[in-house]
Amino acid sequence: MHVHEDADEAFYILEGRARFVVDGQEIEVGPGDVAFAPAGAEHTFRMLSEEGGKQITILTPGGFEGFFQAVAAEELKIPADMARIGEIAADFQLRFTGPPLAP
Repeated sequence: MHVHEDADEAFYILEGRARFVVDGQEIEVGPGDVAFAPAGAEHTFRMLSEEGGKQITILTPGGFEGFFQAVAAEELKIPADMARIGEIAADFQLRFTGPPLAP
């Protein structure tokens, strides 16, 4: 679970099925569906398909891609490096609030 304090996030599902939780409301989506988490909404998701899936994720305003670049530059891993990842996340107005969804 996490919150983007300053960015809306939309997920367009291309392949597979996924379960999203946005501010406590759970939905299941599949190809052609969209899930949306407005700025400030606590949210998470998990792909349900055994083969995984594909999605397009859009965050607006832009700039959040720098988070992934910073984490990759330090070769950080989840969950071992969550403390440092959380520090980097704060620079991008991202706050982790809880564990991932159970399978």
